[in-house]
Amino acid sequence: MENHHKVIIIGSGPAGLTAAIYSGRANLNPLVFEGIQPGGQLTITTEVENFPGFPEGVMGPELMELFRKQAQRFNATTLFQDVSKVDLSGRPFKVYSNEKEYFADSLIIATGASARWLGLPSEKEFMGHGVSGCATCDGFFFKGLEVVVVGGGDTAIEEAIFLTKFATKVTIIHRRDQLRASKIMQERAKNNSKISFLWNSEVIEIIGKNEGGRKTVSAVRVKNTKSGEISTFTTGGYFVGIGHQPNTKIFEGQIEMNPNGYIITKPENTYTNVAGVFAAGDVADPVYRQAITAAGSGCAAAIDAERFLESQHV
Repeated sequence: MENHHKVIIIGSGPAGLTAAIYSGRANLNPLVFEGIQPGGQLTITTEVENFPGFPEGVMGPELMELFRKQAQRFNATTLFQDVSKVDLSGRPFKVYSNEKEYFADSLIIATGASARWLGLPSEKEFMGHGVSGCATCDGFFFKGLEVVVVGGGDTAIEEAIFLTKFATKVTIIHRRDQLRASKIMQERAKNNSKISFLWNSEVIEIIGKNEGGRKTVSAVRVKNTKSGEISTFTTGGYFVGIGHQPNTKIFEGQIEMNPNGYIITKPENTYTNVAGVFAAGDVADPVYRQAITAAGSGCAAAIDAERFLESQHV
């Protein structure tokens, strides 16, 4: 059968490419659909300092290029293509991309999750240069600065509390006059002397500078949701904390997910409720969302897929 593969991997972040490395080394010749943002969220991260093996840090895109080259070394085929739809109703599974049909004896889903943004043009402009959607990833770079966090739920509060380890002051900007976060998280934030609140406010623009090709954030323009008054709030960093959206739309109705759209895997492995389909990385992880945990689960998914294929005598 044309375009028939033992393993197809959808996604090219740390989970997808680690799965490609392991399944490649198992002589499974995986096919990887990298998507329109190859490398996942690390491609919009400037410097990664918490990935083991890089004591001086490494640029996000450079790290993912190393992942890709290692996967290709073990005969993984990578395509810079999006997957438009899948059919998981029977094996081989069908994967559609660029109006072509591909067949897979096993499928590893590693499509990741994307931080939700306000959708401001200035968010894109300063992404990775003072604008971040992950305090755990980037908090260290804001040591000694005053920063803002947008949001009012648990995600925003968690981000703000974590940032107090580095920032001198964290201001939570929320469009209402009370938080949506759980009571315990609200108490933690209100009892933290480094955290303050800007109520009934929404960010309408991020202001920054571009000096000699080096971009930095200097302030945010804020609109009062009640009076309509617009003011400028000085800050050295902008974090959005309004949650993440798993990239699972094309799998809806075909695989078990939680209410937020994260794929559910069985305890202690990467098996989904569809035999032969495995999920790895942020697409199945609403808790940690780190490059290293994604890579680990990508390894596990490749091993699970190899064992599944052996059991099916494929």
